[in-house]
Amino acid sequence: MSQSSNITRKQFLKLGALATSAALLPQLDAFAASSKKVGLQLYTLRDLMAKDPDGTLKKVAQIGYKEVESFGYSDGKFFGKTPKDYAAYLKSLGLSAPSGHYTTGKTMPKAKGTLMNDWKRAVDDAATIGQKYMVCAYLFPEERTKLDDYLKFADLFNKSAEVCKAAGIQFCYHNHDFEFKPLSGKMPYDVLTGNTDKNLVKLELDLYWATMANQDPVALFKKHPGRFPLWHIKDMEKTPERAFAPVGTGSINFQRIFDAQKTAGLTHYFVEQDVCKLPPLESIAISYKNVEKLKV
Repeated sequence: MSQSSNITRKQFLKLGALATSAALLPQLDAFAASSKKVGLQLYTLRDLMAKDPDGTLKKVAQIGYKEVESFGYSDGKFFGKTPKDYAAYLKSLGLSAPSGHYTTGKTMPKAKGTLMNDWKRAVDDAATIGQKYMVCAYLFPEERTKLDDYLKFADLFNKSAEVCKAAGIQFCYHNHDFEFKPLSGKMPYDVLTGNTDKNLVKLELDLYWATMANQDPVALFKKHPGRFPLWHIKDMEKTPERAFAPVGTGSINFQRIFDAQKTAGLTHYFVEQDVCKLPPLESIAISYKNVEKLKV
């Protein structure tokens, strides 16, 4: 075969491949949309989970969610199930739990499975269900009355994160709005980020609460690049009250934020709505549909 005919053959094969790709584009687009691993923080469905965890998780999967973030772990159980049983049930639904929420235990010293009580067991159980992240979800008001409290928590986070690291899990901290309200002339969020190891302690940014505190999520990503592997996505009503709303129905420009995901270091994102005016399952269905429209 001559060189010229060989080139012609290559061109022919290339054109054929392009034609095939063009024909497959609609199917590929549909697959890309359905293969997004949209997550849900199950706290949104806390009342339903308390009554019927199995049935509720089944409905979450039916909506299209692929990942869940757990809450309420206590004394070796996830929603009343052992780690192995919980993991098996999630798998049967096509779900996984890459992350979970925990508390410090300072206000509940007898509770097991907190940062301050039986943490090693909590870490081991998280590893059993396949979690890659363990998140301190909230600091109760009585735990954070002065700036020194945040300094002590920074130390606790570093120590808790070391235990997580040994199990191959990343420790994170989840914000609300109070961390952005100055105490003794300093921002508690700056105290926490500045006094924790940036590799040991990552951040789960709640986009609603950051916005409520008049913080720009993109600016936070630029200030702490690569430190935000997890996000909570919930919208804000276009009202003076700025109440919670399903994703895509409020005032937050999620596409702008997702466009900065590489700067943030994003790996997983979870729909959450602390309070729902609509039935919670309806709210998360609306959020899922609108997240699917985003370029993620």
